Amino acid sequence: MSGHTFDAIVIGAGAAGLMAALTAGQRGRRVLLVDHADEPGKKILISGGGRCNFTNIHTAADRYISENPHFARSALARYTPADFLEMVNRHGIAWHEKTLGQLFCDRSARQIVDMLMAECRDGGVQFAFGQPVSALDHADGQFRVMLDGQERSAPALVLATGGLSIPKMGATGFAMDVARRFGLPVVQTRPALVPFTLGEDEALFRSLSGVSADVVTRWGKAAFREAALFTHKGLSGPAMLQISSYWQHRTPITVDFLPDELPDWLIEEKRARPKAGLRSALARRLPERLAETLAGRIALDGELGSCRDAALRSAQEQLARWPFHPNGTEGYAKAEVMAGGISTKALSQKTMAATKVPGLHAIGEAVDVTGWLGGYNFQWAWASGRAAGEAL
Repeated sequence: MSGHTFDAIVIGAGAAGLMAALTAGQRGRRVLLVDHADEPGKKILISGGGRCNFTNIHTAADRYISENPHFARSALARYTPADFLEMVNRHGIAWHEKTLGQLFCDRSARQIVDMLMAECRDGGVQFAFGQPVSALDHADGQFRVMLDGQERSAPALVLATGGLSIPKMGATGFAMDVARRFGLPVVQTRPALVPFTLGEDEALFRSLSGVSADVVTRWGKAAFREAALFTHKGLSGPAMLQISSYWQHRTPITVDFLPDELPDWLIEEKRARPKAGLRSALARRLPERLAETLAGRIALDGELGSCRDAALRSAQEQLARWPFHPNGTEGYAKAEVMAGGISTKALSQKTMAATKVPGLHAIGEAVDVTGWLGGYNFQWAWASGRAAGEAL
């Protein structure tokens, strides 16, 4: 076997590509890992505020969005958060759990990249970083990739170049373009886990920039309880990022600003503090600026003691189902991930291989599988990468 011929070429040295390469390499396969960036794992390095939220212990297939919601089940069941954690522990990386099952490095995301690269080296993986693919074709059972004026070939090719999110990190539509060339369908892509923008009708809320509150956001059947953050452009924070993955343009989202309050809490407040107004009642439960803004938009004047119970119930209902009408999102520049991508209809859920193109695999964010915020997308990268690596 010549120095230009391999068992598999993996294009994309992010989370999924690194996992596929190290898995295949440690199985004795001769693997070339390619990336147009000059170093691997660039998105890993910036994730989790530089500490990498590398998995979530609550991972389950129902926490992923896809045209085929069952597709991710097989890979996720065969490579679990506990499996990845075993590797982390073996490399002596200290970690901690934050809220909602999110696991982070104690020190630095760099440790995760170093770990994956060490595992790649253990498997004899060869690297071609800083070398964009200038040409790619497939004939006679071989994929031929042109790098820096030289051809590399292999009977297997893994598309692991991610999606369109965070273009300043070098994100491109390479995987989808290649998929289309080989006749694989691609589900319409869109930014996901992304902040909303608000129009002039709701400009008053943009004036609350920097204010956050624990809320429940809803769209359709999806609901998330986490922090919401008002920004100078609109709405952000985990609760908003989560619901953005489900949201469709020109539809409202609803927010429950007081999810812990019991039914008729405002009527009870009236009895306990009849001389209080709505603003002061809200200010006891919410940040003062937010309380003032909400109270100013609810038709409930004067002291609570002078208000009819029916009016108080109406105010409670408003606060529990407050509608916002985003006019868009901040797009791929601020999106954590891309939704949509290479259709799962074209792939084997066991091997991530294209069913009609022998030797072609697609993994990670490039595939139409999008996880919730909080480590789920990394776990999909590890699981889909391992599935492909075991099949190479």
